Amino acid sequence: MKNNETIEQVNVAELIEKYDSEARYRKYAGIMALIIAVLAIGMSFFHLYTAGFGLLESLKQRSVHLIFVLVLVFLLYPARNKTRERKLPTVIDLSWMLLGIISVGYLFLKFDEISLRGGLLTDVDYIFGGLGMIVVFEASRRVLGKGLTTIAVIFMLYTFFGHLIPGPLGHREFSLERIIEHMFFGTEGVFSIPLGVSATYIFLFILFGAFLQETGMTKFINELALSLAGRSPGGPAKVAVIASGIMGMITGSSVANAATIGSFTIPLMKKSGYKPHFAGAVEAVASTGGQIMPPIMGAAAFIMAEFLRIPYSRIMLAAILPALLYYLAAWVIIHLEAKKSGIKGLPDSEIPKFWHVLKNGFHLLIPIVVLIYLLVTGITPLNAATWGIVAAIGSSMLRKETRISFRGILRALENGARGALSVAVACATVGFVVGAISLTSLGLVIGNNVIGLAGDSLLLAMIFTMITGLIMGMGVPTTPMYIIVATVAAPILVKLGVLPLAAHMFVFFYGALAEVTPPVALAAYTAAGIARVQPSKVAWTAVRLALAGFIIPYFFVFSPVLLFEGNDYLQILQAVVTSSFGVIALAIGLQAWMYGKVNWLQRIMMFAAALLLITPGTLTDMIGAALFIIVWVTQKAAFRNTPTGLDAAV
Repeated sequence: MKNNETIEQVNVAELIEKYDSEARYRKYAGIMALIIAVLAIGMSFFHLYTAGFGLLESLKQRSVHLIFVLVLVFLLYPARNKTRERKLPTVIDLSWMLLGIISVGYLFLKFDEISLRGGLLTDVDYIFGGLGMIVVFEASRRVLGKGLTTIAVIFMLYTFFGHLIPGPLGHREFSLERIIEHMFFGTEGVFSIPLGVSATYIFLFILFGAFLQETGMTKFINELALSLAGRSPGGPAKVAVIASGIMGMITGSSVANAATIGSFTIPLMKKSGYKPHFAGAVEAVASTGGQIMPPIMGAAAFIMAEFLRIPYSRIMLAAILPALLYYLAAWVIIHLEAKKSGIKGLPDSEIPKFWHVLKNGFHLLIPIVVLIYLLVTGITPLNAATWGIVAAIGSSMLRKETRISFRGILRALENGARGALSVAVACATVGFVVGAISLTSLGLVIGNNVIGLAGDSLLLAMIFTMITGLIMGMGVPTTPMYIIVATVAAPILVKLGVLPLAAHMFVFFYGALAEVTPPVALAAYTAAGIARVQPSKVAWTAVRLALAGFIIPYFFVFSPVLLFEGNDYLQILQAVVTSSFGVIALAIGLQAWMYGKVNWLQRIMMFAAALLLITPGTLTDMIGAALFIIVWVTQKAAFRNTPTGLDAAV
């Protein structure tokens, strides 16, 4: 059994490296492994110390954060993939690392002096600033690949040469000194809000996730999900929804989630009778949804709170209903697929006892409860994450099996820092895009042109934004995609009358859903590798399973009550109930199955009912409910004695 487990873990590691460029780092041993561990642990201690005893001035906090990141990046990530197996960093790696320390360290040391000069820069300042910008681009190329790096380069070229472009897209000429000053010596470029959030909230939440995983949270969640849903029709697929939904909140990476949880759930689904491509799609959809599920959403959610200058708890509250509707639709589709295909649950012999699982692992939930309580009561995410880490260590001590040893604490500190590298590099790199947009006023120009192209139609502007988000999400991770599109597109939606929270949440959703959208659907491709099936088939099936997620953002833009906006609690309750039945109707229409096969007329009625019920409003709810009831009654009568169907789906 141990050998099989080892083989599975190796395969998971290979899958993550294949589809996730952020995981392609050197595997050191001996003295180099010790050096990396010391640096990573030192980085974690720095962030814990500043979180507990007070942050440095914003630019200093961000520069120290970036120095740690660049040092670790150039030691861990090779310049070329061919040198990844080397046991020591190359001279080139060390040279880039030294340039990173010198350039960003120069900003840290000279910050007070530059401030006393009133922000006036010398020739030496410009040289170090230019070097720092080049170093960030190289770090981005190594960690994130060509996607985001190419986009950042294009925006920088636009900043340098955009004055040569005729028409509205052109801008006035900027000197090299002006560009360096804007991009490196202020809070509009590399050191803008994204890197600031990475240096505070995001790092600590990633560290919190590393401590949870060290306590054995993954095993507990798998067993808990299995005990809850394993017996029901299509049980293994429902286990994937529960386990991946919860783990997605902690890992923040749909690819890593699909690989780790999928290695357990996908073979179970195939064994129980699901087709391989359907099993892979279920895992991809469930893993992707973790980014939009409170309380610990993807890193972009923290940046959204900073952009909007609202408490993170408000972001959590707004995401609850859309996220639950997303998972509810997937759950019902899975159930109907199981009923239609005659797929039963797992036998009792393969399912752990619920109370036994809960008894042995309930204490692992304490950190999550502590975190939610602190966030809801108004504690800053920074302090909430810090106390969450303390709670994770303390609660693990309640049972011998989960107790974190001193070595385990060090391992969590190291893994947390490693896990934060890709997000930090993305946040620094996307600063070039943010800086270019603010310096050239590109966002305002694009906004005015899109509004003109859409003819002041909000629906068309939303469609353009959705397409942009999905395309951008194919080349870059969710967090930088959200920052770029939100910077350009969210103001357009706001200008057309959309609430700022709804506009940003709209962009955020499509950034997450890009992970299952062909042709570049990394979560789907990862799951396909485990299912051993054609990736495109998994991706298109995942789109069908996640269809509710593609539709819901339109509804909460037109009616923010779905984001719990307003004080009319009766209206909010009505929206919760009717939208839930709406996604059930959507699932029935997609599967063409209820208690039995749904004919074409009933299917059309269910699609119509779905749209009407998800759209908040008494009249639409009444018409949608009537259509739903008509189909339900006719199906119930036609398949009165048939045991397959909607029963026990929810």
